[in-house]
Amino acid sequence: AFAKLPDGTVAGLLKPESKSVLTSILTYHVVSGKFEAAAVIDAVTTNGGKFMVETVQGGTISISINDGKVMLTDEKGNMSTVVMADVGASNGVIHAIDAVVMPK
Repeated sequence: AFAKLPDGTVAGLLKPESKSVLTSILTYHVVSGKFEAAAVIDAVTTNGGKFMVETVQGGTISISINDGKVMLTDEKGNMSTVVMADVGASNGVIHAIDAVVMPK
């Protein structure tokens, strides 16, 4: 997903002076708890087609389903698709996405 960012963006984020921005972006990709795909899809379905989650960064991400795919919409209105769900990790579950979601 980070490879899709404009040229120079990742290099800029890796500079020491950008540490707080990078931390904000990375923690915006993390939510507390264990959200497996089936539970997320159920939450979207039972909440009128949209499920909001609060990120560790403090922002929100809207989750919806479009053509059978789980979609994330960030606070800027950008969308990302879950391309691989339920990857087990020692501290939770990872869902790979195809684009970087960004906080305000």
